[in-house]
Amino acid sequence: MDRAGKLDPARVARMTFEILRPVPIAPLEVKARVVRPGRSVELVEGSLSAGDTEILRARAWRVRTTEVQLDGPSEPDERMAPPSGAQTQDFFPTGQDVGYQSAMEVRFLSGSYLEPGPAQAWMRMRGLLVEGEEVSPLDRVLVAADSGNGVSASLDYRRWLFINADLSVALHRLPRGEWVGLDAATYAEPDGIGLSDTRLHDEHSAIGRATQSLLVGERQ
Repeated sequence: MDRAGKLDPARVARMTFEILRPVPIAPLEVKARVVRPGRSVELVEGSLSAGDTEILRARAWRVRTTEVQLDGPSEPDERMAPPSGAQTQDFFPTGQDVGYQSAMEVRFLSGSYLEPGPAQAWMRMRGLLVEGEEVSPLDRVLVAADSGNGVSASLDYRRWLFINADLSVALHRLPRGEWVGLDAATYAEPDGIGLSDTRLHDEHSAIGRATQSLLVGERQ
């Protein structure tokens, strides 16, 4: 972590976000600290606040990277069809002109926002995350990973809510490029809870997995 509190993306192996409240379109304050320093593995955490209200907490495990000689292939032979062959789709109506839906380009290989069930989709950010700062491939993965329960909705969003209370992302390889692939499935249960399980890809191969714990309920 540098003096500005920004993570070195080359060392991040796992991040978990606890979503305490909806994130407003407003000035936000970011705080970060090292919880457990170490040469090979360290734990860092951060928080996002709007005024005096904490909106989000995050923790990340950072693991040192080095060249190692493995006995077999270092990457699984898994990849999604490229975004060039996917169909561009607009987000479902959100009631807002500006937001996440206007910041992301989405192309579906299978499924859709209005078609309940598993889906495969490619996502790409349209602009910068922080003004004046280059967007890293890790930034792109974390921004897209939160859409697993949206692209693979198992229920009709017009009748049901399936809100994620958290987001956990674990990577087995550092991402490359602008496009992030989501191979996602969402599970909703009659007891009002659910899970979104997403295999993450870049254009080269699978890179990791994202999960979201869901609150499921009927819209009022």
